[in-house]
Amino acid sequence: MGVYNLTFEKKLLEQIAAGDQAAFKLVFDTYKGKIYTFVLSFIHSPVDAEEIVQEAFVSLWQQRDKLLAVEHPRNYIYTLVRNKTLRYIDNVIRDEKAQRVIWANMQMEVNYTQEAIEFQESMRLINQALSMLPEQKQKIFRMCRNEGLSHEEIAAQTGLSKSRVKNIMVEVLKYLKVFIADSAKLLVILLLKFF
Repeated sequence: MGVYNLTFEKKLLEQIAAGDQAAFKLVFDTYKGKIYTFVLSFIHSPVDAEEIVQEAFVSLWQQRDKLLAVEHPRNYIYTLVRNKTLRYIDNVIRDEKAQRVIWANMQMEVNYTQEAIEFQESMRLINQALSMLPEQKQKIFRMCRNEGLSHEEIAAQTGLSKSRVKNIMVEVLKYLKVFIADSAKLLVILLLKFF
């Protein structure tokens, strides 16, 4: 399936609708790399992008009975993935308490006068950064930062290994720091253009 062939891909979706796992694997293998890159461009987290791609294809398989009505397979697949990505971003944005905790933890030195002025912009950046994290990372971050649980306690509650919990926390903190630093650089560049 190197060149896009609408008729062939519609036939593949018909086969998937009939429960053909080989057709599903062919569609998955064809699109997984492109879709992963698409998702990664929004959330900038390889692990989370991979999870979203997996979830999208699980949904495709679970809702295969709807595939017979699909006119444009490529558009359908990208729409499915886009919706999963947006849902993921919405879930992160809604967690205001975690956003406040992250902001508090990331402050090195606080100039209280400046903080009052910059608070709204900073919260917007934190919201945007958090919108890129999957639910699992949000949950682990909250358990660690909000509830004060150790990596061992989180591992016991989530079924993950202690080292995986630690790695997730490192990834989240590193991502937030890089995201905010990159946003600050972009703001400086934009301000320089106006002066």
